[in-house]
This record gives sequence, C-alpha cells and structure tokens, in this order.
Amino acid sequence: MTHSAHGGDRLTLDGGPKPGTAGVRFGFFTDTSVCIGCKACEVACKVWNGVPATQTAFTGHSLDNTGALGADAWRHVAFIEQDGVVGRDPVGRTQAAEGGRAPGRTQAAEGGRAPGRTQAAEGGRAPGLEWFGDDPGLPEGAHGGGVAAPAIPVFHGAEAAPQDQAFRWLMSSDVCKHCTSAACLEVCPTGAIFTTEFSTVVVQDDVCNGCGYCVTACPYGVIERRAADGGAYKCTLCYDRMRASLQPACAKACPTDSIQFGPLDELRARAADRLDEVLEAGQPTAQLYGADPDDGVGGNGAFFLLLDDPEVYRLPPDPVTPTRNIAAMWKVAGAVAGALAAGVVAAFAGEVRR
Repeated sequence: MTHSAHGGDRLTLDGGPKPGTAGVRFGFFTDTSVCIGCKACEVACKVWNGVPATQTAFTGHSLDNTGALGADAWRHVAFIEQDGVVGRDPVGRTQAAEGGRAPGRTQAAEGGRAPGRTQAAEGGRAPGLEWFGDDPGLPEGAHGGGVAAPAIPVFHGAEAAPQDQAFRWLMSSDVCKHCTSAACLEVCPTGAIFTTEFSTVVVQDDVCNGCGYCVTACPYGVIERRAADGGAYKCTLCYDRMRASLQPACAKACPTDSIQFGPLDELRARAADRLDEVLEAGQPTAQLYGADPDDGVGGNGAFFLLLDDPEVYRLPPDPVTPTRNIAAMWKVAGAVAGALAAGVVAAFAGEVRR
C-alpha cells in the first residue's frame, strides 16, 4: 500500500476520494527525491486514458526519450545528469551518521526500528531518503534466487566513493499543474475546460473547437493540440477514476511513492515535513515548487519537491497566469484613451476661440 492509499476520512483504502468528498480539493505531491525514473507513471497514464503511443527517439537529454509534456504525453519523466555536486553531502549522510539526530529519524538513530530503515540502523549505515523497504531479493527456489546480488555503489543510501559523488541523477515525473488560477480555463471561449468538483482542471474533448487559446495561455507549456484531430489535451488527474473512488493511474503505478495523491491540504503538510527531512539529509538546494498559494498562479494542485532549482528541471521559476494582468492593462489603456480624448477636446476648444 502506498502513501496515496492510506485511507482516512477522505480517502478510500484504495486511495481514491471517498463518496461525499465533492468540494474537497485533491491533487498530486511528487517527491522527486525518491523518483527512480522507471516511467511506470507514463505507461499507466497512456494505458488508462487511451493516450496514443508515439515514436520516441534520442532527445539529447540523457535517458529522457519523451521530451516534454504534450497532447500525447500527459506524464513526462525528466532525467538530468548533474555534475559538480562535490561539496554537497550526498543523499543519506544525515546527522544520524555524525552522532546527531535528524527529525523523524529518532528510532533509527537510537537503535530502534523505523519502516524501511532497519538495515541502515542496524548496519551502522546512514539512512537513505527512501521510504520503501529494503529489497528482500528473490525467494528461495526461484530462478536466480540464492545468487548474491552484485555490489552497486549507490543504492538505498549506500555511500559512494568521494569521486563518484561529483555526479548525480535527478529524475522527476512532470504533469499538468492544475493551477488554482488556470489560464487555460480563463481564455477558453467554448467552456470546454472546466473545474471539477475536486478542483481539478479538465478538458472536454467533444466541446473543444481547437482554437488553441489555451495552448498559448498556459504558463507551463503543458497543454497542446493533437495533430490527429486538432483538439487540446492534457492530464485530467484521472477524473473518471476519481469519480469511481479510485486514485489516478500514475499514482497507483508509482513503485516508490514519488507520486502521491490525496487532499491538497494533507499533501502540503506532508510535503513541508518531507522538505525538512531532505534538508536535514544534506540537500541544501531542496525546495517545494508550486505549493505556495500566493505565487503567480495561486498555487498548484500538482506540486513538487525538487532537489535543485526549477530551471534545472526545465520548469519556469516564477510562472504567472497571463490573464492576471488584464485588469491592469485595461486601466492603463483607459487612462491613455481618456488623456487622448481630453487633448482632442482641448484642441478643438482652442480652435473655436480663435
């Protein structure tokens, strides 16, 4: 069972919204510190939503062969190969390793047992950032069972040699942000884009006329028209599954709980605690992205814990809903028109007096 499927008063045991939760805002919290780049989310999204398969190719961005979000890619796992991280403590070298104590890790540090951290505590190894348990390996008798696992330099918090710590992988599963102030919805002339009872933003395919206004309005470049029919498409946060009290397919498929689904207020509180943990673990550039209700889009329904600045992940650092400035623009235009009209009247009045 994943963190997304913990039950509670607003989630079913399967992790979907309980009946009667209409009016509660649901969303995604993507913790990139535990993303392993498996792309299960991409596959699950395509399969469930019937998103057309596309021909992939080398993009020049490491193992990223999807490239970007689009009409035929509602989930996109980004891969970043980052050099020059020497000097930053690697993931997992926490205060516990130095005899101190990191918040939320007191059991491991004191010789107790915390879920998924037993080997770290008992083996004298600093706990990693993983939330999942240690790999139990194959059962006895299974093909390959009983074979000693190969030594892997960096896995589950095992510490790499100093020269290897100059490089790290960053992986992140990107998706539509389901903005509070959704520019795509505000500019849609047909009402094809609407806000659901769960405060998610959905495109009605049969109402979209393919005008493309939403494409240019999105501050993240998420929404796109599909070449086959001209309609605009993006993530629906699996609206059909939510109405059936199921969690979105990508969150269901994520093996490490990097993608978590739930009530947005709970996710924000969980993300704040998680950020504290990651900072304590020696990742000083870790930060939340899209979690601030006072940002340029009013906060996102899908937000992230990043291990570096948004630009590293090819995300805009300060996205703003374009329509936010329309009122101010009309005020300026009105003032200019008023001044021009006053000048014309004054000119005519001067001519009459002469």
